[in-house]
Amino acid sequence: MRLLLDTHTLLWFALTDPQLSGTATSLIIDPDNEKLVSPASYWEIAIKISIKKYALSKSYEIFMDEAIDKNGFGYLHIEPKHTAALTTLPFHHKDPFDRLLIAQAIIEGIPIISGDTVLDSYPVKRLW
Repeated sequence: MRLLLDTHTLLWFALTDPQLSGTATSLIIDPDNEKLVSPASYWEIAIKISIKKYALSKSYEIFMDEAIDKNGFGYLHIEPKHTAALTTLPFHHKDPFDRLLIAQAIIEGIPIISGDTVLDSYPVKRLW
């Protein structure tokens, strides 16, 4: 199954944070699942680091390499069809990064692994 990781899911998995649910962990470690990361997630992390809302214990580049590439996660590149969905997406969620992840999951018809219950307001399958 193809799965899109929410930003906090990517971070918590990479950091082995206990906030990550058991279901989310099982889905991520299952080799039969294709785990995808959106540029919106690593862009959000970079912005939060730059404005001092988040800090990493290692360089951003090394962390992302370990979090994404070394875990064998793929990239779900942002395409015009994803951003087109934003033009009509209701504003249940105000965060622009989350809105893009929601649009990508809807357009691709794939579930998103997220603890964010606001996503349940959209026609997307949220796994947690």
